[in-house]
Amino acid sequence: MKKFMDDDFLLDYESSKILYHEYAKDMPIYDYHCHLSPEEIAGNKQFRNLTEIWLNGDHYKWRAMRANGISEELITGSAIDKEKFDAWAKTMPSCIGNPLYHWTHLELKRYFNIDLPLSEKTGDEIWERCNQLLQQKDFSAREIIKKSNVHVICTTDDPADSLAYHKEIQANESIETAVLPAFRPDKGIEVAQPGFKEYVETLSKAANIEITSYQDLLETFEHRVAYFHEAGCRVSDHGFEHLFYEEATLSEVSAIFDKAIHGHSITLSEENKYKTFTLLHLGKLYHSHGWVMQLHIGATRNNNTKMFKKIGPDAGFDSMNDFELAKPLNQFLNHLDKENELPKTILYNLNPAHNPIIASAAGNFQNEEARGKIQFGSGWWFNDQKEGMIRQMTDLASIGMLSNFVGMVTDSRSFLSYTRHEYFRRILCNVIGGWVHKGEAPDDYELLGQMVQDICYNNAKNYFEITR
Repeated sequence: MKKFMDDDFLLDYESSKILYHEYAKDMPIYDYHCHLSPEEIAGNKQFRNLTEIWLNGDHYKWRAMRANGISEELITGSAIDKEKFDAWAKTMPSCIGNPLYHWTHLELKRYFNIDLPLSEKTGDEIWERCNQLLQQKDFSAREIIKKSNVHVICTTDDPADSLAYHKEIQANESIETAVLPAFRPDKGIEVAQPGFKEYVETLSKAANIEITSYQDLLETFEHRVAYFHEAGCRVSDHGFEHLFYEEATLSEVSAIFDKAIHGHSITLSEENKYKTFTLLHLGKLYHSHGWVMQLHIGATRNNNTKMFKKIGPDAGFDSMNDFELAKPLNQFLNHLDKENELPKTILYNLNPAHNPIIASAAGNFQNEEARGKIQFGSGWWFNDQKEGMIRQMTDLASIGMLSNFVGMVTDSRSFLSYTRHEYFRRILCNVIGGWVHKGEAPDDYELLGQMVQDICYNNAKNYFEITR
């Protein structure tokens, strides 16, 4: 019987251990998609206690606590921080089998040197030990990033953002990590969502461009992409409940925009036409700037309307969607590719049933512009756990090419989430090590070690062409 989460945690074969300890373990981190706060990085935030750095904004943990019968007052309510932490400590033993159990204990081990399983019994000791460390200067936001060996961070930023904190970070020569914005224009694409008109007004003010027509909106997007590019942005990001493809003319889409701005309802077909035309326009724009386009597909959000009204979005009430993906995805990529305006693209799916569709569609549009130009993105959200990662990697390997994979992202709001890269790397090394053990890959560690290091860091570095 192995010790709980020892040095060979998740590594089942001697070959896996060699690949992880000698090749993967010490590679830098390239975190090209996350939700960290640029303000907290610029201000080098010092966290008051473990609840603030660990539980605030973490809807993964919130879902687990609700599933364990914890009162909402102790999750997102007005309970004091220690009470919220105690509720999490009480929940932790019930999380065995959930990735939160491993993530939590990796974070305790790597950042706080604590090797105790978290529970009600150990909660007080862990609370005190962690809080003492969090008061030290080397536990500030930037120091955590530094000790995690993070070379690149791409945050998630609205086109209306001034990027003031990013500029402040970039002006600070003491910050060695490249912290760059990522362009997330969802609010300007979701034409049927409440608040669309108000968002257009917000964007208009931010860009200092009067938006009275759809053409004005497109020109504003162009100006904001140029503004983001000047600030170092090389990545866009989009999130869609399902993928769409319905062609339309500029005049058709302009009329749909006018209807939405004037408060008139639009049909599903009109919505799809607007979103298709707009995303195609943006895709061409990204290509002209040499950006990478990321598409996160398949989250159905805010399903609990009672809690949405009470708490708001991003609070842990989202889930996987199911829908037709293959045809619209291929049509969308083909439209841009046939005009030689398809940017490097990363496709993330939330429903693992879509894995073969994503992997096979990506293979249709590869070319000499880049190794793995169209990427099957890492296991995302409900899939960034052991079985989900194994499925994503093996589906990519069997249908595409694992060697060219750009690897893991934290997709997190927490500065302690960099241990997810360790979790990923251990699983990656065990997948490849398992092939060696079974005679399905040669025991050539120079070859396989390079493959592992490429997936951990080098592929992303070459793919995004972002320097520190």
